[in-house]
Amino acid sequence: MDQSRVPVLEALQEFRRRGDLVFGPPGHKQGRGVDPRVLEVMGEGVFSSDVLTLNGLDDRRESQGVLTQAEELMADAVGADVAFFSTCGSSLSVKTAMLAVAGPGEKLLISRNAHKSVIAGVIVNGTRPVWVHPHWDEDLALAHPPEPEDVRRALQANPDAKGMLLITPTDWGTCADIAGVAEVCREHDVALIVDEAWGAHLPFHEGLPAWGMNAGADLVVTSVHKMGSAVEQSSVFHLQGDRIDPTVLKQREDLLGTTSSSNLVYASLDGWRRQMAEQGSELLGGALRRAERARAQIGSIPHLALMGRDVVRPQGAFDIDPLAVTVDVRGLGISGYQAADWMRAEYHLDLGSMDQCRVSARITHGDDDATVQALVEGFQRLVRDRNRISPQPQAQLPSAGALELETVMLPRDAFFGPVEQVPAERAVGRVAAEMVSPYPPGVPVLAPGELITAEAIDYLVSGAKAGMLIPDAADPSMETVRVVAG
Repeated sequence: MDQSRVPVLEALQEFRRRGDLVFGPPGHKQGRGVDPRVLEVMGEGVFSSDVLTLNGLDDRRESQGVLTQAEELMADAVGADVAFFSTCGSSLSVKTAMLAVAGPGEKLLISRNAHKSVIAGVIVNGTRPVWVHPHWDEDLALAHPPEPEDVRRALQANPDAKGMLLITPTDWGTCADIAGVAEVCREHDVALIVDEAWGAHLPFHEGLPAWGMNAGADLVVTSVHKMGSAVEQSSVFHLQGDRIDPTVLKQREDLLGTTSSSNLVYASLDGWRRQMAEQGSELLGGALRRAERARAQIGSIPHLALMGRDVVRPQGAFDIDPLAVTVDVRGLGISGYQAADWMRAEYHLDLGSMDQCRVSARITHGDDDATVQALVEGFQRLVRDRNRISPQPQAQLPSAGALELETVMLPRDAFFGPVEQVPAERAVGRVAAEMVSPYPPGVPVLAPGELITAEAIDYLVSGAKAGMLIPDAADPSMETVRVVAG
């Protein structure tokens, strides 16, 4: 296909050329009704580009196929059979993908290091989750993705499962053996969904880890806003093979998605696809070279521990995305929360993920030598400033296997059933009725239906005092916990 085409952007340009007057949504009338004080901050272009597809970029019948053409170009660019754009972020896309494979009451294997949006999908969809636990790295206090043998054992124990949901890359840049897991899923004739939210860039450079479609996944969800050039909430489903019916996927998306899709998202997805198809190898090659320099410089800074390819090993990661710069800061006597807060307040450097032990920065094709050097200098300054950072309580890190909690109740039943709020110490031995997710990265420590242990409570209570953000808990301070009544 002609990857120089951008159907959504071309239709937007034609809409402006015609000078159409719109007597439907959006009510701001392409910016004419927007408060000038808002325009001063956001710019006129945002609102002039905010046009409906129906009776805007396309006609009532969508006879021009503007969006369809853009999705076909995306599928062609990344080697998928079918691609669907989503304007509700991968938080919705992954719920849709799950529902396309396993309906209410059906089993789905799920890597337990999943984002809270996946757990939300379990609750909303009424899925019966079979958790496939990641491998806990005691030294790093970090979970690595499950391996093919873990998936094989889970499928042998649950032959009625409909598929597997694998998360890769993780928030820290570690990657799973997608091809190996795909082979296991093929042996059992079940679908493999890959939540590749952090991997939208992977198809466009051979020096990056394997892309889910190339590795044999049936359905891959990407968040293009994370590592690409599309605006926030930009997500794409990629589908291949015949294990998942594209019509079923589209109807499930229609069930959950918005009926007021943003063409700002569509247009930026369209433009990013063209950029990657035409220049991706060059742009990502530059990002990889900058990341390599940054990793070498940061890795040589005393008291910091850069996560490198030493984690690529059995029971560890299968691969690592070099554009994820993950740095353990425990050698400074501070937490990752403190490091991230300090770097934002003092150096105006905003990092992507952080936990008790580490912080992570992502380098993309949007960086240049100056921004990457600022990141390196930020870590150098952090080391020099470490004695200026006030002491703070530290979280009590769990031991290996301590967060592999037993699911004793269907998550949906636990979430929607009768509940009560109890002091944290009295929650031990009770069944969780809420998600409790340190954020970012947003992987729940407690999911509804799981039996709460003392070690999980100790970690969360001490973590909240140490600066851990837990926005989805009814009580973010963790003084109390929401549990199933009775």
